[in-house]
Amino acid sequence: MARLYSHKRGRSGSTRPLSKKTPTWCKYNAEEVEALVAKLAREGNNASTIGTILRDRHGIPLAKPIIGKTIHEVLKSSDAAPKIPEDLDTLMKKAERARRHLERNKADSIAKRSLALIESKIYRLVRYYKEEGVLPPQWEYKLMAASVV
Repeated sequence: MARLYSHKRGRSGSTRPLSKKTPTWCKYNAEEVEALVAKLAREGNNASTIGTILRDRHGIPLAKPIIGKTIHEVLKSSDAAPKIPEDLDTLMKKAERARRHLERNKADSIAKRSLALIESKIYRLVRYYKEEGVLPPQWEYKLMAASVV
């Protein structure tokens, strides 16, 4: 007989708050949170890292109910938003790591497939971001572009 929970993964991280309202116990106002976001962005953190730092160090469960806009919108208004979206940038770095691995291990067929899957995700995201106007229409993912980033 198979175990009941044989395919269950770990449960790291925390769950998002159920209520979208600002919690009564949160001691920060909108200006303070925006200043924290700007300070963390100047230190070189991306939007998801800023959200994690706000949650873990400052006790801010969600920034949007407090300031009325997302962390990415705050970064955009202060001209600190990255030129390439964060998820696309992460995938490009992942593809570059897989490519470097394949240069050292040419017979690793699993890594070849994984690189193909990663690059297909990149192409789909690029197509989506071009349609949404986030990336310019002439922007193109090149194999060496990931190493420059």
